[in-house]
Amino acid sequence: MSQAKIHDGEQRVDLTLREDYEGKGESVQFYYSTARAEGVVDAINTSDTDGFTDQPAESNWLLSLAGLIFPILILGVIFWFLLSRMQGGGSKVMQFGKSKAKLISKDMPQVTFNDVAGADEAVEELLEIKEFLQEPAKFQALGAKIPKGVLLYGPPGTGKTLLARAVAGEAGVPFYSISGSDFVEMFVGVGASRVRDLFEQAKSNAPAIIFVDEIDAVGRHRGAGVGGGNDEREQTLNQLLVEMDGFDATTNVILIAATNRPDVLDPALLRPGRFDRQIGVEAPDMKGREHILSVHAKGKPMASNVDLKAVAKKTPGFTGADLANVLNEAALLTARSNAQLIDDRALDEAIDRVIAGPQKRSRVMKELERKITAYHEGGHALVAAALRNTDPVTKVTILPRGRALGYTMVMPSDDKYSVTRNELLDQLAYAMGGRVAEEIVFHDPSTGASNDIEKATGTARKMVTQYGMSERIGAVKLGQGAGEPFLGRDMGSDRDYSDQIALVVDEEVRRLIDDAHDEAYQILTENRDVLDRLALELLERETLNQAEIAEVFHNVRKRDLREVWLSKQTRPVHSLPPVTSPKERAEALESGRPAPESVAPQDQIADADIPGDFDVRGSDLPSPESGDGSGDGRDS
Repeated sequence: MSQAKIHDGEQRVDLTLREDYEGKGESVQFYYSTARAEGVVDAINTSDTDGFTDQPAESNWLLSLAGLIFPILILGVIFWFLLSRMQGGGSKVMQFGKSKAKLISKDMPQVTFNDVAGADEAVEELLEIKEFLQEPAKFQALGAKIPKGVLLYGPPGTGKTLLARAVAGEAGVPFYSISGSDFVEMFVGVGASRVRDLFEQAKSNAPAIIFVDEIDAVGRHRGAGVGGGNDEREQTLNQLLVEMDGFDATTNVILIAATNRPDVLDPALLRPGRFDRQIGVEAPDMKGREHILSVHAKGKPMASNVDLKAVAKKTPGFTGADLANVLNEAALLTARSNAQLIDDRALDEAIDRVIAGPQKRSRVMKELERKITAYHEGGHALVAAALRNTDPVTKVTILPRGRALGYTMVMPSDDKYSVTRNELLDQLAYAMGGRVAEEIVFHDPSTGASNDIEKATGTARKMVTQYGMSERIGAVKLGQGAGEPFLGRDMGSDRDYSDQIALVVDEEVRRLIDDAHDEAYQILTENRDVLDRLALELLERETLNQAEIAEVFHNVRKRDLREVWLSKQTRPVHSLPPVTSPKERAEALESGRPAPESVAPQDQIADADIPGDFDVRGSDLPSPESGDGSGDGRDS
């Protein structure tokens, strides 16, 4: 070996030999590992060569610069990618602080106030909001301020969201729609950021409308969380309060919100200056139901004999959503039967499906169970027919629907907005009628009356603790509702009365239930023949309508009127009847019958007989001689 050259950077050794080595020539290369570097140097030094040359590694500045710039470039690309997403890119990973409100454009299908029925007062109020936005100068000239907010409250299905959509279709201004739950996320500060972003968008496009559906998800009482802490929802609510009551009073941005629970909203949210107008949207009356049915009947082929007014009479208490569901179910049933027109039979079945669920045709009941169900439902119907303050019985069936083995339907002939004590007592007796019929006939009550007992107990407890219809308790309200929901749920009511009063309440509730039980027992015992005939008809036909029920009940022995109720023995009932209203006089003149006996209010005061003369003079109140209404006197 004449020469050796070591390349440190490549860990390579180049050898120049004096002669050919095994046919490999005079130039030989080999590589070594770092661990054997010292051994390679020692081997070269001990050889017969004159030494070796060591060539250290030379750094390439271009490669070094590339190694420095490349990581920086990668980080820059990643940062640009994330920044573009935060500014509204396709991905929503980093858009936590942006509002999720949906902008209703003019190109979308529009809902107008012509599509809203049964809520005339709410429509009138919202039409004024529309005028505020379209002609603000008209109101500002009179010194009027545009309302900051409108709260729509009422039971589910009454059309609150539909009203807001109608405002969007009528106003002709940008309409931002968002749900209350869209404000709150798992990250702190996101809800407040979304509120700010939503109002910034609306203000930049003013005049505009913001609609928040189910605002109780974010607007509940502050301090109602776990430990009353300042949680994310409270921060969101605080930001909403600030935005609604900002310094700029000229911004034409109106907030419309909807909720089913106005009682749980924070008082600061409801004060004037924020929600200036609070509009109740209740279940429609009969005229409203007829109008709603006519709106939803558009596009549905109806038979010529279908009377929507009659359908409206059969659906008291139904909301707009219920009525829409009735017509949709009727259309589905008609299509299922391959018919072309929706008839009364399909509508009746649809009403039953909405009330009690679909009929369970596959359920096979034993004959004894069918008989128990027939007597149970017959007991309800017969007690209702014998009492004087119940609604007419319109349908009785023993066909299973939903979770019920049968049901009895009573429908008021007119809409009711309040209930008297006698009507509540009749409801208790009517509820106990099914249980009592089982006791009388089979001497062995079943579990089918559990729901009746539950409802009767609830009604009796309300009569004692809320309605002031107990002589021993008096006209006081017992129990405070849980105003602060815990973890989104109400925890019942707080008892603000003593154990002695609680004992009296339980005794009064039991007394009311026992009295109702006794009254139902007397009615069914006196009319046992009618009960047997009704049960037989139900076992044969399974369903009876109002006309068929009336035929069975033509000789039912009615109950006597109850004794006049005194809230206290020292408060005797006056003998004078109420005044005759102008409407009653007009109806009497039209029918040709004499007007009800009455006196002028000033005469009532002058002639009032305080000691308690029970001369009823045309009133329906019984005299003292008539007893307590539980005797043998019958009025067939």
